[in-house]
Amino acid sequence: MSSGDTPAKAAPKRSRRAFDRDQALATALREFWTHGYETTSVASLTAAMGINPPSMYAAFGDKRQLFDEAVQLYVRTYGAPLPPGPDARSDIAAMLRHIAADYTDPRHPPGCLIITAAANCGPGSQDVKDKLRDMREATKASIAARIRTDVDAGRLPADVDPDGLASFYAVVIQGMNQQACDGAGRESLDRVVDAAMAAWPQPPRASAPA
Repeated sequence: MSSGDTPAKAAPKRSRRAFDRDQALATALREFWTHGYETTSVASLTAAMGINPPSMYAAFGDKRQLFDEAVQLYVRTYGAPLPPGPDARSDIAAMLRHIAADYTDPRHPPGCLIITAAANCGPGSQDVKDKLRDMREATKASIAARIRTDVDAGRLPADVDPDGLASFYAVVIQGMNQQACDGAGRESLDRVVDAAMAAWPQPPRASAPA
């Protein structure tokens, strides 16, 4: 090197840009909620989250692990159980009213992640479909158990089928989800709730005094 040459400067070290993990997870939840599990790519996830794939893998593992965390966040944020009421009818009516409001809330994607996220999954994502189906079945079982309690307590007729009635309301919930995704508003879903609760079995008649 001649005396007039300028020494080459060392290349600056690249700094690893920190990111808010909680915010990134919330963003991933919205992506899965909007587009579903299978059609949400790693590229679209990282673009929305503002990070690169290596950072995503380091923070969350693979796409499936990230989805599992997003589902947990959804359950904590939007799936918290409502306070119990005096009877099954009150509980189910309150749940449906809450759903009508939540599924149409403009602050987040329409409908329910647990219902829609695996709607278009292929055979390669069967485990995701199974996971979400099991969650829906658990909700239906809890509705049936609440109804069964009222049958046993005499608040509903003895011939009421708790499992069949729970399946009916599970179908109503899934229909409300589809209506919300199709653009129905809260008033429309509230009318669905009115019709669904009109199908509730009448309580047994009190026996006339002797």
